[in-house]
Amino acid sequence: MKKVILITGASTGFGALMARTFDKEGHTVIATMRNIKDKNAAFAETLSALPNTEVIELDVTDDTSVSNAVKTVFARHGKIDVLINNAGIYGGGVLESYTLGQIQQLFDVNVWGVHRMNNAVLPGMRAAKEGLIITVSSQVGRISLPLQSAYNASKFALEGLIEGSYAELAGLGVESVLLEPGGFITEIISKAHVNGDREEIQEAYGSSVTAIRQRIQEAFTKIFTEAAPDPQLVADAALGLVNMDKGTRPLRTPLDPSSKGIDIEYNNATEEIKKRWMSAYGL
Repeated sequence: MKKVILITGASTGFGALMARTFDKEGHTVIATMRNIKDKNAAFAETLSALPNTEVIELDVTDDTSVSNAVKTVFARHGKIDVLINNAGIYGGGVLESYTLGQIQQLFDVNVWGVHRMNNAVLPGMRAAKEGLIITVSSQVGRISLPLQSAYNASKFALEGLIEGSYAELAGLGVESVLLEPGGFITEIISKAHVNGDREEIQEAYGSSVTAIRQRIQEAFTKIFTEAAPDPQLVADAALGLVNMDKGTRPLRTPLDPSSKGIDIEYNNATEEIKKRWMSAYGL
């Protein structure tokens, strides 16, 4: 069955790949992004040229923008079958070098933006007793790499948000699941980001942090030069989740080819422990 699928952050990266992938399958795609008449005009025009895709202005940090976009989709199509929360921004640097305002910027997109979107579409999904929400998280929502602690924290918060709602929505016919990519080369690093910018703090950490940064950079350089994972894998994983029968979708879908299966092993191990822990609460 063809579905109406709304994707946030669809101008580039995973979002644009998902839009093209779902369009090719014949689904009605609502590709959303900010600044469709100026900064992102070329991206909007490219996606609008696809046969089954519409582009709508949407800023996940703005309540009115979110509400207006969702109302527009319902007015045109009467429903939203699938929401893909893909919009996100990156940040790097020593945690102490971040101001509270900068961390709030990260959370406003990566966490509160998802909450805004979910709250906007859930009334319609609950009424239909049908719906799927796929939220793009990250492997650093499960393990916290140094020098991007603020970004990691936003993804950890996101994981908690979705894990709790997964259980809350299960009895209402709505599924809310996580897609957890590892290291992929996309525009998230080069586009809008919030880095810790208090240089005096960065300098105070000195050579200890420099050594950590160098080891991380060397690891990612090796990954991306020897066998860089194809970002299309993430779009294909989202398609796979949409195609699965209700009730069979896992809460988490880890996708980090460079981990050589450790991501799946980690999730499986913690899931078993979680089940035993939750049983103490009668769940």
